[in-house]
Amino acid sequence: MREHHPRHERHEGFEKHGGRERGGRGPRVFAPGDLKLLLPALIAEQPCHGYDLIRQIESLFDGAYTPSPGVIYPTLTFLEESELISGDTEGGKKRYTITDAGRLFLSEQTVALDGIRLRMDVSKRALRGQDRPPEIHEAVHNLRHALHSHHGRWSPEEIVRVAALLNSTAQAIVDGKNP
Repeated sequence: MREHHPRHERHEGFEKHGGRERGGRGPRVFAPGDLKLLLPALIAEQPCHGYDLIRQIESLFDGAYTPSPGVIYPTLTFLEESELISGDTEGGKKRYTITDAGRLFLSEQTVALDGIRLRMDVSKRALRGQDRPPEIHEAVHNLRHALHSHHGRWSPEEIVRVAALLNSTAQAIVDGKNP
């Protein structure tokens, strides 16, 4: 017999979880790897210092989120070592510019960058206190469950179909329309 746990209950074939995601820490602002794409994109728009990037990202979130230097500077070092950006020291501060390899990288990653910007818009609203109601939280959990139920058995056609469905749904949510 399965023990009933108040935070987990079955609902229409899916588990229903109470509470917030990831132990109540609040929404994740960036997915792994997002900054490795966002920082070169910002630098491509205008060469700048690390501190300027922190302020630009803070501005993109309307002041609701400020990335820590402990996240930004190691990422800049990685990008510089990967030759996607270059840093020139002037007045004791490094000014970063995009390299040709960085421009090529960005041109190959436009879809991923669009996804990052979309997730940033969603995160910005959540950080401003417009967090998901329980019904939406449950629906997101159901979606994750459905995606995990494939257990890595994705045909190329199914990948294209599901990705298009998820991307159009995400855009419709942002636009306030039905897909």
